[in-house]
Amino acid sequence: MRRPAGGLLPCYDRLWVESCHSNRRPTRSLLKGAVRYFIDTEFNGFGGDLIAIAAVPEGDEVSPFYEAVECASPVPWVRDNVLPVLQTKPRSYSEVARLFSDYLATEPEPVLVADWPEDIAFAASLLTNRRGGRLFQGAVRFELLRLTDFSCESRSSVPHNAYYDAVALRNLVLSQA
Repeated sequence: MRRPAGGLLPCYDRLWVESCHSNRRPTRSLLKGAVRYFIDTEFNGFGGDLIAIAAVPEGDEVSPFYEAVECASPVPWVRDNVLPVLQTKPRSYSEVARLFSDYLATEPEPVLVADWPEDIAFAASLLTNRRGGRLFQGAVRFELLRLTDFSCESRSSVPHNAYYDAVALRNLVLSQA
C-alpha cells in the first residue's frame, strides 16, 4: 500500500484533534507512514443529521469511500442542493457506520483531514455504535485544516456532493504542498 511521499505537510498550520487526548502536538515521527483521507460531509442544515460522507485518500492506490444516509425530512436547501447530487442510494445510519469503520480498518492509523469541524464530528460519530461502544477499534487522528479560501461552490466539480467536495479539498491541499 502506498504511503505519502515526503511525509506529511508541516503541522504548524493546522489544529489537531487526537484520539488519545494528548496535549502534545504531533510530530512528523509520530505520524510517519500514516495515510491521510480527506473527508467531507453533507448534513441536513447546520446542526442537522448526517446525509453523506466521503473519505478520499491522498493517493490513488486506495479506493475512496462514499455513502449516503437516509434523510426523511430534508430542509428546503438540502432538498434543492444536496439530495439531487447524491449519486448513490442512501442506506441506514448504522449500515453507513459499519461500512465506514470497516473501510478505515484497512489502515493501521488513518488521519482524517477536514476543512470544517462538523465533518470531523460526523466522522467520529460514525466510529461508534451510538450506544456507548466503538465500531472502529484502531487509532485514528483528526486534522482540522486552517483554510480560509476553500469553497466547494468554486472548487468542486459537483458542489455539495461529499465525494466531489472531498476530492476538491484533497486537490487544493496537495497543490499547496
